[in-house]
Amino acid sequence: MQADPTIAIDAEAAGWLIRQRDPAFADWDGFTDWLAADPAHAAAYDALASLDADLDALPVAEQPQIVWDAEPIRHRPSRRAWLGGALAAAIVGVIGVSSFGLFDDTQRIETLAGEHRSITLADGSKIEINGASTLLLDDDRPRFARLERGEAMFHVTHKDADPFVVEAGEAEIVDLGTAFNVVRGERRTSIAVSEGIVAYNPKRENVRLAAGKGLEARDGAAPQVHDVEAATVGGWRTGLLVYNGAPLGEVAADLKRTAGIDVEIAPNAEALVFRGALVIDRDRARTMADLAALSGTRAERQGDGWVLMR
Repeated sequence: MQADPTIAIDAEAAGWLIRQRDPAFADWDGFTDWLAADPAHAAAYDALASLDADLDALPVAEQPQIVWDAEPIRHRPSRRAWLGGALAAAIVGVIGVSSFGLFDDTQRIETLAGEHRSITLADGSKIEINGASTLLLDDDRPRFARLERGEAMFHVTHKDADPFVVEAGEAEIVDLGTAFNVVRGERRTSIAVSEGIVAYNPKRENVRLAAGKGLEARDGAAPQVHDVEAATVGGWRTGLLVYNGAPLGEVAADLKRTAGIDVEIAPNAEALVFRGALVIDRDRARTMADLAALSGTRAERQGDGWVLMR
């Protein structure tokens, strides 16, 4: 499956629109140069600006005030000012991410839905952990991690003689000098590479994934390799979720893990797929209105969560 170039252009357009919301934005020369570089840039920007205006006109359900907390044990992430170069085809604000380096239990790291953590290992490697995730470390194996469930982004300090190994379910992922994202859940492992190369199950299938490649593997089944946008790998860290034909159920799972948003997919919408990018807003009602508009569904509030239906 080839990566869709329009997603990258839409994402760049979204980045400009988001940055222009910052009162301190001053890079108008850069913005003008970007518009002039390709007629598709101006078309994408105009379309997204119109969508942004339409979303502003939508009624927003009343939401309880969210308190952002910087304590490592708390369940809500702290706010970051602006995405900077964040990408999106859906234009909204962003959810922030806190970084934490110390834990009571260095062997087992668990996060709740919507909680993000970041750790730096002794060798300089960095692991960013999404919500609703469990990661195991081993003091006897400093170049090893096991993702039991959830999602994590790995930025590995490469050593030829001592490769970094990540386990996820039945899979073994070996670093060959890279940055990569791993998702583990429902007997499925997903990998996306943004830099360098990883080897998937080098003792069995031995599939090598370079930057811009991803892999999906269900337990007991052959892995499937596909193209990804390298620039959007691990985008959940800045509140960005990008899809190219993903079932709405997968989008719902990502929203729960990344932002703690409970989304149920109605039976009449289960067959729908989502293409595009979504930036998670602090105003969850706006995030859901955006998702509904882009997926051709209707979002309705149900208790503390939402239902997506045709």
